[in-house]
Amino acid sequence: MAIRKLLLPLISSASGEAALATALDLATIWQAHVYALHIRADTRDIAPLAGEGLSGAMIEEMMTTTEKEGSSQARSLLALFERETALRGIPVGTPPSLSEGGVRAAGALFSSVIGREDELVASEARLADLTIVPHPQSGEDVAAADALHAVLFDSGRPALIAPLVKPASIGTRIAIAWNGTGESASAVASVLPWLSRAKAVRILASDDYQRRGPTADRLAEFLRLHGIAADIVMFRPIDRSVGAGLLGAAAEFDADLMSMGAYSHSRLRQLILGGVTRHVLESAKLPVLMNR
Repeated sequence: MAIRKLLLPLISSASGEAALATALDLATIWQAHVYALHIRADTRDIAPLAGEGLSGAMIEEMMTTTEKEGSSQARSLLALFERETALRGIPVGTPPSLSEGGVRAAGALFSSVIGREDELVASEARLADLTIVPHPQSGEDVAAADALHAVLFDSGRPALIAPLVKPASIGTRIAIAWNGTGESASAVASVLPWLSRAKAVRILASDDYQRRGPTADRLAEFLRLHGIAADIVMFRPIDRSVGAGLLGAAAEFDADLMSMGAYSHSRLRQLILGGVTRHVLESAKLPVLMNR
């Protein structure tokens, strides 16, 4: 199944530049349409703070400031969007209807709306083939992480974490992080369209990473049924970190895309104790396709 629609939540120019470039490059590869969505805070959400001892004048000032900042950020992001699409010659507007004779080609649309970011991102992601999320360490880590978790936990769709710097290539050498879980199986299903295009595919597995479920050998057999040849490499933790070992093995393979299941352990446990997902989110330098 081809990728036709890409959702891109844009948070700020600082975090959005690499993510936008990644999304537009993917649109060119897949002849897909990018929906770039900027969500401004609803100033009405500030009103309940009046019950926290703030005066009406203070609340009004906060609402005015929030509205001005949101409008300023929307203009900045629109300028970035227009510059990057023009640079690539990608037309801007709604996607053509193939039933009306439209030709399938890359395209993009920018929209700035007011609402709750987690709710709107999750809702829009449900009807997107893939959501590109800015890297959580790209300057707006809290907002980027919120967008990522909204996709992973409330959309049923995959998310691609953009790297901090636009990659030179994406999807030519694909590493599959496999541990036998349902989350990793979902990630394989999402990366299948990419695998037939890749020049090389490698399954990364480890006794320290494996959970109950099919082994890497079984995954390789499954992929062969799809006409995909993949070798298997067993990696070791680095300094007792499975996540570091996984990223090290992906780097050794010179992967320009890695797929993996997210939060096989609970999000709370990973937040407190750390985990593979958390380490990858904080440290990955390549695009990572994640599923739950």
